Amino acid sequence: MATKASIYKALLNIANMDSHYYAEHNLTMAKHPSETDLRLMIRLLAFILNAEEGLVFCKGISQEDEPDLWKKSLSGEIELWIDLGQPDEKRIKKACGRSDKVIIYTYQEGMAAAWWKQIETSLTRFSNLQVIHLDIDGDIEALAKRAMSLQANILDAELTLIDESHSMLVSEKPWKENA
Repeated sequence: MATKASIYKALLNIANMDSHYYAEHNLTMAKHPSETDLRLMIRLLAFILNAEEGLVFCKGISQEDEPDLWKKSLSGEIELWIDLGQPDEKRIKKACGRSDKVIIYTYQEGMAAAWWKQIETSLTRFSNLQVIHLDIDGDIEALAKRAMSLQANILDAELTLIDESHSMLVSEKPWKENA
């Protein structure tokens, strides 16, 4: 019998002073049985960093043809494709061919750096691809609860994430910019 996903709910108040986006989001996320709390929270960070109307969580780990998050136009074209971790070159090529913009967020310094060193030169041809490493200062997994209420403040490309008893800082390190 298959193990079912765990449901997490997050009430987010986002104040992005860089893009002038201010909104409250009431999100429901399914955590796949093989997904860690760290990866779940990285998905939430990716949402916060790209929050806009139409951005949604996909099936992610359990669906090969979908990213972790995406934004589609009203006519169904993929405007933004967001993947996490270290996807292989074939998946990146497919994402860049299907979407106007692709962002890959890496988050485990050692593994991510080794992956990037190996794949970097083969990704230069993708003009619609960004690769961003998330440098996390604090225990992000301590924020992972089945019901979360979080304040997210973004200023000068730094995200401060706060709950009732913890705060942490996330910096974005661009490894590859859009051409």
